[in-house]
Order: sequence, then C-alpha cells, then structure tokens
Amino acid sequence: MRPTLLLRHVHKRFAAVHAVNDVSLEVFPGEIFGLLGPNGAGKTTTIRMVMGIFPPDEGEIRVFDLEPDKARERVGYLPEERGLYPNMRVVDFLVYLAELKGRPRPWARKRAHHLLERMELADRATSKIRELSRGMKQKVQFLGAIVHDPDLYVFDEPFQGLDPVNLLLVKDFLRELRAQGKTVVLSTHQMNQVEALCNRIALIHKGKLVLYGDLEEIKQTYSPNIVLVRSEADIPTLPGVVRREMRDGVHYLELAPHVRAQDILRQLVERGIPVDYFERGTLPLEDIFVRVVKEEIHELA
Repeated sequence: MRPTLLLRHVHKRFAAVHAVNDVSLEVFPGEIFGLLGPNGAGKTTTIRMVMGIFPPDEGEIRVFDLEPDKARERVGYLPEERGLYPNMRVVDFLVYLAELKGRPRPWARKRAHHLLERMELADRATSKIRELSRGMKQKVQFLGAIVHDPDLYVFDEPFQGLDPVNLLLVKDFLRELRAQGKTVVLSTHQMNQVEALCNRIALIHKGKLVLYGDLEEIKQTYSPNIVLVRSEADIPTLPGVVRREMRDGVHYLELAPHVRAQDILRQLVERGIPVDYFERGTLPLEDIFVRVVKEEIHELA
C-alpha cells in the first residue's frame, strides 16, 4: 500500500534552531496517525511543511505522491491557531471554504447543511459566528477543515474547547473517516485521546523522531513488568513490587524484572486479599511519553 503522506529525511532550520532534524515517517490510508511531542518539539513546523506553508530545507515530503502545494485541495487542515470570520453566518462560512477548495456552490451548501446536522448545529446554520459559544465555534472550525470532503485530514489540537458530549461527536466522526478509508494525522497533547483513536504514532522531541510505529507494539515494548489489580481492599507492600500507583480504581503494580505475575497473585491469595480483576498490563501512553522524553533529555545532556 502506498502511503498517503511520506516524509523522508526532512530538515527545517530557523537561524540557529534546528526545528526538524532528519524526520522520516509514513502515514497510510485508513489510519489515524498520532503526531506527538512536547511544546517546541517541531510538530507544528512539520505540519506546516506538510501543508506547503513553507518548504523543507532538506529532504522530501510527498502528499499523494505530489509536492504538498499541488495536493492542497485533497487536504483538510485544522490549525492550532484558529481563524473564523465572526460576522459571517455559519453556513455561508462553510460554503465559502468549500468553494475555495474547488467545490461548486450547490454541492457545498448541501454538504454544509449535512455536516451541521451531523454536528448538532443545524439550528445555528444562519447564526453569525460571533453569536456562538466557544464549543460551537470549535465545532464550526472542525467542519471548516472537512467540508470539502478531502482524503487527508491534518488536525492540530482538535479537541480543545470541547465539552464531553461534543468531544464524543468529534471522536465518532474521526472513526467514521477512518472507516471510509480516509487518512487522519492527529496532533494533540491529550494522550488518552491518542490511545483511544490512533493506530500508529510518532513522537518528536527537539526536532528528532524518537519514537515511531504501531501504538500497541510501542506500549508492549516500553512498558515495564506491570500487573493491574482491582480490589476493594488496600494492597500492602509486597515483595517483588517496586512501585505502586492507583488510577481510576485500579492498582498499577510495577514488578522487579525477575518477578512473575503469578508470584504476585499467589501472595494476594495467601494474604486473603479479595481480587476482582488481575491481568498483565501496559503503561498509559502519557507515562511512556514522559519516560522517552526524559531519556532523550538525559542523552543530550
């Protein structure tokens, strides 16, 4: 399968800052790809090169086997810095954006009304954008990135400003895009959303690619020896457990390298501790993210 998006040995410098340093990755049709990194890591610079806003200093970027500026009509882009026209009516704003991407007005108007219905904004179609709440504006901005029905979607922090109900609407829409064979590049600091949505990820730190691949494989590789235990009782200090943490009612027990999960379960049973749930586990992506970044900082020091 040919990638929708390809970066090969890409570099970008701003004066003395090497913002993107030899980044190579591929994103394929039908996947939601997570582009991650701390602030200043080079994510937004990478996205802007993908969008053709500025060229790389070295390396190659291909979008549908084309130079980025030749593929813009097939790409939907939601930048982190939002931009809306406050005095335009919502439906007119969406139609305008679709026309800018080459869509005929009748098609664009039908599509805009369909999307507004889908995002529970149909009753706001003729409202001026300045009259909307923050969450509604965020949904309109999201629709502006997808209204022309592109094949590649690039979203930079798409969940900011959304309440839980609207967050579910957007996440469901992203899953629908994946099911349709579209390609989604998702950049966000909300690691729980990355775990819920992404097939593969890339972690950039100080311009370099430090983690790249299948999300589940990465979690298995970078997670230490962990078991998850749900119990109504407190779990005491156990031999072989080097770290304990409670998250959402579940005990995360990190074991010494030589300790087996069965050894811990046996100790719990011997001590009469009721166990409702017990399994081998992996660290949350946020923990892996922090661990890898700290290791990279230590190596650079």
